[in-house]
Amino acid sequence: MKKLTSWDEDPIASFSSFVFTDDFARTSLRQPADLILRTISTESAKTYIFMFGNFVKWMVAEQKTLSTITQFDLLRFINRNENGKRLLNSKIAFRYLRLIERCYDHLGNVPNPARLTMLTTAPGEFAKDAAGRSLSNDQLLRFFDALPSASQRRRQKTAFDGWKRRRDRAMQVVMALAGLRVSEAVGLLLEEVGKQVEIDGAIELTITPDEKHDTSYEHVTLLPRAGVDELHPWLRERDLMKIPGHFVFPANMAGDKMTKKTVYVQIQSTFARAGLDLSRSGGRTLRNTFAKRQLENGTLPDDLKDILGLALERSAADYKFTQINEDKKK
Repeated sequence: MKKLTSWDEDPIASFSSFVFTDDFARTSLRQPADLILRTISTESAKTYIFMFGNFVKWMVAEQKTLSTITQFDLLRFINRNENGKRLLNSKIAFRYLRLIERCYDHLGNVPNPARLTMLTTAPGEFAKDAAGRSLSNDQLLRFFDALPSASQRRRQKTAFDGWKRRRDRAMQVVMALAGLRVSEAVGLLLEEVGKQVEIDGAIELTITPDEKHDTSYEHVTLLPRAGVDELHPWLRERDLMKIPGHFVFPANMAGDKMTKKTVYVQIQSTFARAGLDLSRSGGRTLRNTFAKRQLENGTLPDDLKDILGLALERSAADYKFTQINEDKKK
């Protein structure tokens, strides 16, 4: 247990070195199909180091070390409360345990206390905060049927009357079919929209952190032909209107950025017209639906992580876990 003893002396420094190595990549639940190990990005490493640092702070306060931690100690760590409120929801708690499990695997510690904690914790305790509600195929069709109309009104003052309605329609279709967050939709830039692929008519959307939320990660997602058929007419109209700026879905004729609140309201209006439950209607529901459909079509969680621009490899597996539990309820 020489390795474990050395980690006891300076666990944060030891972990910070470990997280960038092939050894850390080997502890992943899923290995790449080409068997080529890939170290994680700097941004992902920052997230892991932050999490491990939180664990170490608690461990020091409890006068524990990695050598003396037990599964019961870890159970206390994930179940901590403050003013009667649990500090870690079940999804985050599972991520912490999985990260600690990887450390003990690397150190060759048997038994692995983190693994024992996960094995003795009821799956339902980890499920209750999972990825969230998604729409069934029938509900998704109802959502699409309830989108703002793209047709021109009979009496128009200008050729572009109702353009915001067509903008909102295109935006919601893109969010549903490409899995964009609300922040990614309002910050989508014209230069991030790729050219149409000849074979199936899909296009690539290269999502960058520019004009997005500060936690957005650059990633590429495909917008299928059905989405392209909604997006391209809007882009042509936007061009004819000579709206300045780079936003695909501008707030006004001046090309300003839309607010997320406006998008939430518009999506909720579509849910209401569709007669769907409004308790959790929003961009997250559309994103969950996209993720579920990807998994149903055979996409692996690791690949889904890249498509969605997620930071942690466990994030995409959360969607898979939710899908399994939803299927059991049917």
